[in-house]
Amino acid sequence: MNPVVAVITFGILLLAELPDKSMFASLVLGTRFSPRWVFLGVAAAFAVHVVIAVSVGSLLALAPRHFVRLAVALLFFAGAALMLFAAGSHDESQEEADASSLKSSWGVAAASFGVIFVGEWGDITQIAMANLAARYDDALAVGIGATLALWTAALLAISVGKNLLRFVSVPVLHRIGAVVFVGFGIASLIEALR
Repeated sequence: MNPVVAVITFGILLLAELPDKSMFASLVLGTRFSPRWVFLGVAAAFAVHVVIAVSVGSLLALAPRHFVRLAVALLFFAGAALMLFAAGSHDESQEEADASSLKSSWGVAAASFGVIFVGEWGDITQIAMANLAARYDDALAVGIGATLALWTAALLAISVGKNLLRFVSVPVLHRIGAVVFVGFGIASLIEALR
């Protein structure tokens, strides 16, 4: 394993992931649920994607990208609808009860895993990991650098999410999140139709 390849991969993927939709999803999840459980799910999803991208990255190039983008667009539109519904029916005591019941059942981790796992398919960071693994022919170094970069970005987003609640209410965050998710959905739909 070449540590220089791991450092290069870390830098490239951290910069690529910070403005990504997955980081916004992590931020939103971090505002509503326990950061520990959100990070557990997000980290597991990223780890699975790193393994997939590094080990079978060349197969990703063969997948029909327009179908992947279409599925991602539909999921973002569904997520926006759910966020708007949550913003309109905000009940803090019910939200706390839901959050505490999910914590004990690993529901937050599972939901976080699902959101990131689905959202990362065909993402630029996934493609970048596959390309870096092919370029450097060092899957272990690329895998380690990529995993650490994605986990670092997730930790930053989740930390910001929890602290953001001091300044902005949950319904406002849900509305903002819905608008951003619609934007990501439109962008994915445009990419799917090209």
